[in-house]
Amino acid sequence: MAFKEKKTVHEKSDSELVRRFKTSPFIFIGTFIVLVIVVVAFVLVPAIVPNAGFGRDVDLTFGYYDKIPVSYVPGNYFAQYYEMVARYRQNTMNNESYQIWREAFEGAVIHTAILHEMKKSGYTAPSKMVDRDVARLPQFQENGRFSVALYRRMDDNQRLSLWRQVQEDIAKEHFHSDVTGLLKPAAEGEFIGRMASTQRTFEMTVFSVDAYPESEYEAYIREHSGLFRSIHVSKITVNSGEREARKILDSIRNSETTFEDAARAYSQDVYADKGGDMGIRMVHELSMDIPEETDREKVIALAKDEYSDIVKTDFGWSFFRVEEAVQEADDSDEAVLEKVRSYVRNFERGRMEDWAIAQADRFIAQANEMGFEEAVFRQEITKRSFGPIPLNYNNVDLFTSLASQAVAELSASASDENFWKVAFSTPVNTPSRPVVQGSNVLVLFPTEETEAEESVIEDITSSYNSYWLGYVSEQAMRQHFMNSPKMEDKFLDIYFRYFMNQGE
Repeated sequence: MAFKEKKTVHEKSDSELVRRFKTSPFIFIGTFIVLVIVVVAFVLVPAIVPNAGFGRDVDLTFGYYDKIPVSYVPGNYFAQYYEMVARYRQNTMNNESYQIWREAFEGAVIHTAILHEMKKSGYTAPSKMVDRDVARLPQFQENGRFSVALYRRMDDNQRLSLWRQVQEDIAKEHFHSDVTGLLKPAAEGEFIGRMASTQRTFEMTVFSVDAYPESEYEAYIREHSGLFRSIHVSKITVNSGEREARKILDSIRNSETTFEDAARAYSQDVYADKGGDMGIRMVHELSMDIPEETDREKVIALAKDEYSDIVKTDFGWSFFRVEEAVQEADDSDEAVLEKVRSYVRNFERGRMEDWAIAQADRFIAQANEMGFEEAVFRQEITKRSFGPIPLNYNNVDLFTSLASQAVAELSASASDENFWKVAFSTPVNTPSRPVVQGSNVLVLFPTEETEAEESVIEDITSSYNSYWLGYVSEQAMRQHFMNSPKMEDKFLDIYFRYFMNQGE
């Protein structure tokens, strides 16, 4: 990055630039992809203008990079990028306004950030290099050579703008080359390709945690019936201190005021407007209102119309009145059973998993005894098949991925180390140990282990060297700039303020 621009083209005479290209003809061999796309989109296709019903004085600054504004202004890089994305997406399903604006904004941020970082490094594209690339642009080509007539036909301001655009693109290309052009060992690509050489094919059975049977819920309420007792209580809460709470309680006990009136006048919780009435609660539901079990049991033990002592809670100081004394749980009542189901699903999920694992263990024992297929037949369960796949942790798109297998039960498995350890350590034609994956317990059965064809490995190696490594570097660079502490992202604020009501 040692180059310094001595003199720019707009400081030279028009004839000097023309003379340079007449005496040194250039054959068009292509230019930077981004520049070509932007120029073609801007020059050759109709502009896709945002439907913004506001005046020219509106500042569409969507953010700042190192205090440099990233603004939409007709004709600037942001605007051109917007037009390019909108044109590309107009005939696709993915053409929502928000997505187009966001993609254009991020493109403008990266553009701004790279130019800023290059400027800080002291790099400026040499004017001769810029002149050369301007001469190679397609709009100045005639019969494969630079045309002076075509060049002079363009307006001076347009030529200057185009020259500066090319200068910026050279700087960006230099930056990309420095960031992504690091040397890599010649054998690295082949090593990556060989990672996909061993592949396995699987059959699998699934035991759903949510298939927890009704008999288990009924057993749970018999074991823990105390949790599902019901009681009707009212409550008054104050956060100004225990002394204030006791003063209110004493005034109620002395018949100076009613519980309901005191609740409406002094209580500072969500039940105040109801005169303190909390409704009918199951015992386990009182744990949020009365955290300490000893305090909770004292309230539950009260008779109808009795008052509790002052109880310290997470919300202040409370006392309770029992409207209806505690009732034992009725395990034949469907409403009570539904409460039990909800409680177990939310607070005893491990119990449900243990049940599903036990089902899987029974299946494994049977499969070891009589074979996988026979065990599937005997238990009348459904099996899934997937593969062949390599050990592709986190669905790296260089290799065949779990995501491509279209097996819903494996949707979160790619990033689970335990899943891969079990999948590739279990001997072929042997059922694996149970693997918990979300709401399912899986038993994997590797049916075949093969070596990938050499052409597959060569394709992966080629993709890694020519595309994938650069793509990952680009994505990392984008994340770096968008998440940089130098970045101030105001996109949501500006978009929702000016565009949500524009009918886009």
